[in-house]
Amino acid sequence: MENLTIDKPVDCPPAGRIITVERVATANLPTERGNFRIAGYRSLISDEEFVVLIKGEMRAEVPTLVRIHSQCLTGDVFGSIKCDCGPQLHKAMEMIEAEGRGAIVYQQQEGRGIGILNKIRAYALQDEGADTVEANEKLGFAIDARTYEQCAEILFDLGLCQVKVISNNPDKLRALEQAGLTIAERIPIEVETDAPAAHYLKVKKEKMGHLLNS
Repeated sequence: MENLTIDKPVDCPPAGRIITVERVATANLPTERGNFRIAGYRSLISDEEFVVLIKGEMRAEVPTLVRIHSQCLTGDVFGSIKCDCGPQLHKAMEMIEAEGRGAIVYQQQEGRGIGILNKIRAYALQDEGADTVEANEKLGFAIDARTYEQCAEILFDLGLCQVKVISNNPDKLRALEQAGLTIAERIPIEVETDAPAAHYLKVKKEKMGHLLNS
């Protein structure tokens, strides 16, 4: 299994960028979708922790596949078919395995930043007919409260400056660019879903501007 090799030039991150995360540990992680390295990071300004899956050499001059994946306990762990989160995570792993190089930053911003308990409250409102946007608003939350600055800092720490982002979310792309990353390419990620996810994806496309074909 490969070691984590990092080539980090002096101009990555951009001059003046303060890194507010620190790497705590790195280890091997063999999975059903390939052999990866797993790294743990913690924020220096909050209690948030991050997990990163890494494949191959991280080189600043090589546009590298990355995905920022927000934690979805219901989809990633329990296999919920109300959303496409679990299949997206697994497909991203497969894409990076096939490429031989890449990273997935797994951030703890469950329910678009509202946390698991409030997400379950939002689910209850969805059972009564609200969509995902309406449920968050009824609970007094923003439609999407996630931030991505520290995810970008983790990519800088890994030595990445140019990235090919696996995402359908234009807000995420803008946030990563604003943080100083060069986005060489957007890689769409659409997966097969069951009927319960159809309305969820429709809302993503029509109300949140996600770049979906279906």
